[in-house]
Amino acid sequence: MRPRIRSKNVQNAGVHLQTSCIISFFFSIVIAVIWWFSDIILVLLHQDPDIAKEAGVFLRFLIPGLFAYSFLQNILRFLQAQSIIMPLALCSVGFLVIHIGIAYALVNWTDLAFKGAALAASISIWISLLTLGIYVLFSKRFSHIRPNCFSFEPFRHILTNLKLALPSAAMVCLEYWAFELLVLLAGLMPNSGTNTSVVAMCVNTQNIAYMISYGLSAAASTRVANELGAGNTDRAKNAMVVTLKLSILLAIVVDFALGVTRGCGWQHLAMYINLATFYFIGMPIAGLLAFKFKLHAQGLWLGLISGLACQSLGMLLLTFLT
Repeated sequence: MRPRIRSKNVQNAGVHLQTSCIISFFFSIVIAVIWWFSDIILVLLHQDPDIAKEAGVFLRFLIPGLFAYSFLQNILRFLQAQSIIMPLALCSVGFLVIHIGIAYALVNWTDLAFKGAALAASISIWISLLTLGIYVLFSKRFSHIRPNCFSFEPFRHILTNLKLALPSAAMVCLEYWAFELLVLLAGLMPNSGTNTSVVAMCVNTQNIAYMISYGLSAAASTRVANELGAGNTDRAKNAMVVTLKLSILLAIVVDFALGVTRGCGWQHLAMYINLATFYFIGMPIAGLLAFKFKLHAQGLWLGLISGLACQSLGMLLLTFLT
């Protein structure tokens, strides 16, 4: 039996949704400023000036989508927490088709070229946000959250949300930044254009490969959180066991372990594990193999794999021992 969410809890979820959107908006401003000056920052990091310039142009066209993406992720978590999945699935399929059409048109039928891909992403994300936002605002099932839509109540929870949001963000960012750091390291190698392209394509490929497991891990974290919130610790454990079995079946243990830690509120512990395994183990090994032993891009990936293996072991130990 699923844990039921009372109307009072739904109203509180609506307040926290608005609080999260406020926090996301201010962090998006900071990121947008960094993106706007990204070409200068990349040059300071000793990246190829031509590549840095083009990357800066691409990121500037992505800035409009950044704000939409931050709001969209909060709405997705709001709906997932209530086990509202089918509207998300249907919208995702529709948005994918729309995005492919917009991207193809802007890249091939205009003079925007690669900038059209960034602009297409921004447009598609805004369409997604507006669609789901209208659904949440006008659907009868969310009528409980509307009394607080124009109140100061969400502002009172900013500090409380930050206590959970910052460790959670650090947990995720420390993992994803490790992959992105590989691209920057590739830019320091001889023939930086080729190495950067190869590593960037590998990073994108692994992101695509992780999407299935990431989606299942999000479902697992939601189920674990709901069961713990309802006081059903045994059911939460059962959900965790099923998730880990699926993760072994798909050979992607890391994402599922992170799904469990999100649901249990272990973000601060997972953050330390990610920091230690990626930046004190994975990255030093990557740098040593790539630059000292001249393995270049292959060395970077071997180092990252070492970090992932250690992270997987750490997450499993955290899951079984806590």
